[in-house]
Amino acid sequence: MRADAAVAAARRGRGPLKRAAEALRDDAEARAALVNRVVAVSPDVVEEASEWPTKRLLRWALDRSDAAQVTRTLTARDEAFVCVRCGRDVPPAGRTARDHCPWCLTSRHLDVVPGDRASTCQAPMRAVGLEVRGADLVITYRCEACAATFRVRALQDVAVPDDPAALRALSARTPT
Repeated sequence: MRADAAVAAARRGRGPLKRAAEALRDDAEARAALVNRVVAVSPDVVEEASEWPTKRLLRWALDRSDAAQVTRTLTARDEAFVCVRCGRDVPPAGRTARDHCPWCLTSRHLDVVPGDRASTCQAPMRAVGLEVRGADLVITYRCEACAATFRVRALQDVAVPDDPAALRALSARTPT
C-alpha cells in the first residue's frame, strides 16, 4: 500500500486507519514517504517522526494528532453536590452517577464526555424535554450559556429518586 492510498484509507475511520497502518508497517519506502508528508505538515517533528509508530504517522498526516489524545470514555462520577438552582444538598445516587438535582431537575455543564469535568462553560443546564425510551425516562438538558444539549436518564430506582411531580411538570411542557 502506498502512503497516499494509506492516508486516503485512514480518512474513512479508525478501523481503516488501523488496517492502513498495519499494511504500511513493513513497507520502508511507503513509511519514508509518510514521514516526509508528516514533516511537510509539521517541520518541528523531523527528528522524532521517523521513530513513531505508523498509526501515529497516519494521524499526523491527517492532522488528527490532537484529536487522538482526547478521551471518549465515560467516567462514572457519583458525587454529592449543591444544586446551582435550588441550593439543596444533592446526595450521590449510589448505583450510578448523579448529574442533576432530583428536586428541580437542574444540571450543570461540567463535562465534554460524561464524567470528564473538562467543560469550561460551567453554566446551569435547564431540563427542556422528557421522553420515554423503553423502561427509562430520558431528560433533555440545554445549557443556559452555550445552548449545548445533553440527554440523561431520570433516576427512579435510587435512594433519592427524581421528584415525580417535577418529571410530570416537565412532561407537560414537552411538545409531543
